[in-house]
Amino acid sequence: MGRFDQEQKRALADPQGFWGEAAAAIDWDQPWDKVLDDSNPPFYRWFAGGRLNTCYNALDRHADGGRGGQAALIYDSPVTDTVRSYTYSELRDLVARFAGAMATHGVAKGDRVIIYMPMVPEAVIAMLACARLGAIHSVVFGGFAASELATRIDDATPKMILAASCGVEVNRVIPYKPLLDAAIEQAAHKPDHCIVLQRPMERAEMTAGRDLDWTEVAAAAKPHDCVSVAATDPLYILYTSGTTGEPKGIVRDNGGHAVALKWSMKAVYDIEPGEVYWAASDVGWVVGHSYIVYAPLLHGCTTILYEGKPVGTPDPGAFWRVISQHKVVTMFTAPTAFRAIRQQDPTGVHIDKYDLAHYRALFLAGERCDPDTLAWAQEKLKVPVIDHWWQTETGWSIAANCLGIEALPIKPGSPSRAVPGWDVRALDDGGHEVPRGKIGSIVCKLPLPPGSLPTLWKADARFREAYLDEFPGFYKTADAGYIDEDGYVYVMARTDDIINVAGHRLSTGAMEEVLAAHPDVAECAVIGVADSLKGQLPVGFLVVNAGVERSEAEIVADVVRMVRERIGPVAAFKTAAVAKRLPKTRSGKILRGTMRAIADGESYKTPATIDDPAILDEIAVTLRSLGYPHAS
Repeated sequence: MGRFDQEQKRALADPQGFWGEAAAAIDWDQPWDKVLDDSNPPFYRWFAGGRLNTCYNALDRHADGGRGGQAALIYDSPVTDTVRSYTYSELRDLVARFAGAMATHGVAKGDRVIIYMPMVPEAVIAMLACARLGAIHSVVFGGFAASELATRIDDATPKMILAASCGVEVNRVIPYKPLLDAAIEQAAHKPDHCIVLQRPMERAEMTAGRDLDWTEVAAAAKPHDCVSVAATDPLYILYTSGTTGEPKGIVRDNGGHAVALKWSMKAVYDIEPGEVYWAASDVGWVVGHSYIVYAPLLHGCTTILYEGKPVGTPDPGAFWRVISQHKVVTMFTAPTAFRAIRQQDPTGVHIDKYDLAHYRALFLAGERCDPDTLAWAQEKLKVPVIDHWWQTETGWSIAANCLGIEALPIKPGSPSRAVPGWDVRALDDGGHEVPRGKIGSIVCKLPLPPGSLPTLWKADARFREAYLDEFPGFYKTADAGYIDEDGYVYVMARTDDIINVAGHRLSTGAMEEVLAAHPDVAECAVIGVADSLKGQLPVGFLVVNAGVERSEAEIVADVVRMVRERIGPVAAFKTAAVAKRLPKTRSGKILRGTMRAIADGESYKTPATIDDPAILDEIAVTLRSLGYPHAS
C-alpha cells in the first residue's frame, strides 16, 4: 500500500486522530474539547471548544517568528503598471492599524462587514482585518450589479461596507461607488458606515455622515490586537447563486478552515513555507479566499495578487512574465484561462520568452479540464499539470493528485482520487452506489472534513434541502460522473447537464472532450436542446484558434464525425456552430444552463456574474441560424 492509500485510509478510519494531528500546525489560544463534534448531525462541527484567531495564524506568528522580513504579498497590476511587495511585518502592521480603524467606527466580534473591492492590496488587508477583530467578512465581487449587492446587504446585514472608488480593466475604468450607493438605497438594511479607498483613476463622491476615507481613517487609527474566537465561529460568508434566485450564503468556520487549508498547502500542492505560490483568481471567488489570501499566508508562503488577465495585459505571455519575475513555483488557475492563452498563442511562442526554471507544477480547477488542454499545457510547460476538483461549498479540494503525499499517475479527464478526508461515491437516483465506470450523481459521505461548509448563513433548513435531503447521509455535489476501478473520479458535468437522448443518459462533458481534441478548437460547449422526438439533442459551440485557415463548415463536419466515432451514433450529435466567444461568469465558468434556456425559448435571468451580457444575444442569433426558432 502506497503512502497516499495509507493516508486516505487513516483519514476515513480515524478522523479525530488524523485532523487532530493536522491541527497541531495551527496556533491555538485554547485547545479543543473534541476534534469532531458529531452530537447534532447533520450539523457537524470541528474543533469544538477550541479558540484561535485566523489573522494571528496568517500574519503575526510569521512576523514575530522569523519571517518578518519575508515577502507575504506581492501585488502585480499590469492594468495600472504597478508591482509592490509587502513583508509579513509590513502586512501585519497595516492590517492591525486598519482593524483599529474599523473598531473605532463600531465594528466588533460577530459583526458582518461586506467588502466590495477590486484586486488591490487593501482587499486582502480588509479581509484579514475582519478576521483580526472576529468580524465576519463577506466579499462581493467588485463591480457586481447594484441589485445583487443589495440582496447580499439584506441577508448579511453588515455593520460596515468596505469599498473602492473603482476597478480597472484592460481599457476601461469601472466606477464602483454609484453601484454601492444604488445598492444601499435598494436594500432595507443600511450599514452604519462605508470606508472607501479612493483610487486615482476615479474619485468617488462621498456621502456625509456615512462614508469615510480609507487613507484618513487608517492614518488616525491605533493598531488592534487579535481577538480570540471559537473554532466554530464564522470567519466569512461567501454568496453563491441559488436556483431560486436568492443567493446562498456559504459559511466558513475559523478552526476547521485554518487546519484544512494549512494542511492542503503541503499535502495537495507540495509547497514549503517561504516559497512563492500564485492562485490566478479573484478575491471575490472561493479560490481567492482560500488560495490567494488564507492558505498561503497560514503556511508562511509568499502569495501573488494579480490585477490583470491571462491575455491582453499585454499579451498571451502575461502569466509567464509573472511566474518568471516573481519566482513562482506553483500556479493555480482555471482551465478557461489556459484555453484563452492557447487560443491566442497556439504554438506557445510566448512561453519561450521567459525563464521558468524554478516553476514546478500547474493546478487547474473551476471548470472541467478537457484532456486536450491538459496535454497542451504539459507539452508547452514541461511540468505536471494537475486537474483538481472542488466547490465554493467545500472550500478546498475534494479530489486531487496530492503531490505532497505521493504523486499518482495522471489520467487525463480525471482530477485524480478523493483527497484524504473525503469519501466520494457515485449514486443512482435511488441512492444506491452504481458500478465502477457507470455515471451517477457524485456525493460525499458525511461528515465532511474540516474547512467545508457547516451550514448556510441563517438558513439551516435551506442547507438541508439544497445539499443533504436528496441523498440522506451524503452531501450532494450536484455534479455527475463516475469512479473508475482505480478510484479515480471523473466529473463529467453538472447533474442538470446530463442529457437524455432517446432514453440514453449522456454526458455533455464527454462530448466536449471530443470537440476539444480537434486541433483547431480552442474551447467549446455542448448543451442539450429540447427535441419533440428524442427528448433532447446535443448542440455544440466551438471557438477556434487564432490564425486557423480552414472553413467553419469543415471544422464542424470534423467534430460531428469525431463524436460519432468516439461516442457512437447514440449521441445523435449532428449540429455544431463556430462562435466568436462563449458566455462565461467572471470566474470562467461557461453558462451552459443559460444557453440551454435560450435555445428552448425559456425565460431566464441574466446571471449577475456574467462577463459580458451581449454574448447571450450572439448565442441566440447562432441558435436561430441552426434552426432553433424559439431562441431568444
